[in-house]
Amino acid sequence: MSEREKREVVSGNAKMTPSEAFVETMVANDVTDMFGIMGSAFMDAMDIFTPAGIRLIPVVHEQGAAHMADGYSRVSGRHGVVIGQNGPGISNCVTAIAAAYWAHSPVVIVTPETGTKTMGLGGFQECNQLPMFQEFTKYQGHVTHPARMAEFTGRCFDRAMSEMGPTQLNIPRDYFYGEIETEIPQPSRLDRGPGGEKSLEQAIELIAEAQFPVIISGGGVVMADAVDECVLLAERLGAPVVNSYLHNDSFPASHPLWCGPLGYQGSKAAMKLIAQADVVIALGTRLGPFGTLPQHGMDYWPKNAKIIQIDADNKMLGLVKKISVGICGDAKASAIALVDRLASLSLSCDGNKPARLDKVATEKALWEKELDEWTHETDTFSLDMIDENSKETPFSGGEYLHPRMVLRELEKAMPADVMVSTDIGNINSVANSYLRFEKPRSFFAAMSFGNCGYAFPTIIGAKAAAPHRPAVSYAGDGAWGMSLMETMTCVRHDIPVTAVVFHNRQWGAEKKNQVDFYNRRFVAGELDNQSFAEIARAMGAEGITVDRLEDVGPALKKAIDMQMNERKTTIIEIMCTQELGDPFRRDALSKPVRYLDKYKDYV
Repeated sequence: MSEREKREVVSGNAKMTPSEAFVETMVANDVTDMFGIMGSAFMDAMDIFTPAGIRLIPVVHEQGAAHMADGYSRVSGRHGVVIGQNGPGISNCVTAIAAAYWAHSPVVIVTPETGTKTMGLGGFQECNQLPMFQEFTKYQGHVTHPARMAEFTGRCFDRAMSEMGPTQLNIPRDYFYGEIETEIPQPSRLDRGPGGEKSLEQAIELIAEAQFPVIISGGGVVMADAVDECVLLAERLGAPVVNSYLHNDSFPASHPLWCGPLGYQGSKAAMKLIAQADVVIALGTRLGPFGTLPQHGMDYWPKNAKIIQIDADNKMLGLVKKISVGICGDAKASAIALVDRLASLSLSCDGNKPARLDKVATEKALWEKELDEWTHETDTFSLDMIDENSKETPFSGGEYLHPRMVLRELEKAMPADVMVSTDIGNINSVANSYLRFEKPRSFFAAMSFGNCGYAFPTIIGAKAAAPHRPAVSYAGDGAWGMSLMETMTCVRHDIPVTAVVFHNRQWGAEKKNQVDFYNRRFVAGELDNQSFAEIARAMGAEGITVDRLEDVGPALKKAIDMQMNERKTTIIEIMCTQELGDPFRRDALSKPVRYLDKYKDYV
């Protein structure tokens, strides 16, 4: 029996301090790890974390702590917990909690607050901590009396799971002290069902008549542990399966029906196939706008298809796309219910399964061939930069590498059980075409919030939750500058990971906008960096600089080997050309118009 399994929770009504009530309620909710920076505001509770079997993992910056809690949650399926000092320690977490909100991660942020006796007087580190999180939490629990500590703590943990998103537990710092009588609440978890009978039957009627059904497998499939059930549904229908945006781990890539991700820098095979659908089964996805926008010159979303959307949150049904049937249900339970109902039916799509499978195989083969041949970007600016940067360079006698070729080599070298997190930015977005997974809870991205500095701390949290799995993060040099200090967290606390940094000396995604919309007037887009490999070594990690294509795969394999066998964190610095991929937000920009004389040349 593990130490985690041995832990016992106080039963019945008992005398204790509010700190003990807070800690015991976390134990009842199976909390074993927390992320944050120590502070006087919660030190009385922190003092008893160790005997309770809770590890507080200190970080370099609280934003990193909240990202780690997000990664921890997304891998484990349990709560991620973050805590910090009242005021600045808490405000540092806002960005990361917003990212967790859009990832539907059950993160609990514990926010100790200024003491009640001085609240409102403008004391040291005082601020109103509830409004800053109200847009990015599913529930905010504010402890109104020390005797209610366990009640509010338990409710925050329950609501994080039931609402599928972050919750905030706000505690005046003087409420950790005193003597109370209380009972530790047992966790309450929803038993989600498959959806209403009427909506399920309506879905069956549409599916039965479909000639070319396509399944979108979304993040809800991962969260519900429903990948196997999605496979069963796909196989019953012979339906191509596409991943929703940045949920590449929601269907096994080796399966013949897998077609790849939709959305920005996604799979052309997936887009061409869903464009032919007459019925789309959107399983566990909100059909977010950024994952259904035109891409690769294709407006692929099927205009006349019947859409069956299945989501555990009824507010998501029909929110983005017009749907024919909405099922409010758990992705796993709903998939089982559909498979059971379809088992004995004769379906219109049964007769053309072989032709559909051939079409899937053909489109996938064409896309793989295109990726193999798509070695660099082809716009005029990128061609200029390739010519300039492909010459031998002074950094080590090697060459600047084409990002797409690097991404392909990294893909080939990835171990089967890998976890990968990606940051925001040009090269990281292109990686969407190359990242394939065999099991769920393997791929983590900043989702719709799209903040820089996400990937590295998130993969640290993932590694803390699953130390037996290889962990790799991708970041550009701009985003890396926001998170590289957490290398010290890895070294200090024995959480070995591998970080791949694409060093192209620019903010590439925004620079592409300056090429396309602002006549190559480059403002604030250049980055003059030091060697990230040398910085890594100065922080006690390994550092590898890669400037030859043939060294990309071996460098990743070496780093993973050191991670798993020597418990070493490694930063792999890839020296990349400055070529630019597709613009990240073409939909949000337009050619400039100027009226004042002094700006007339700036068009």
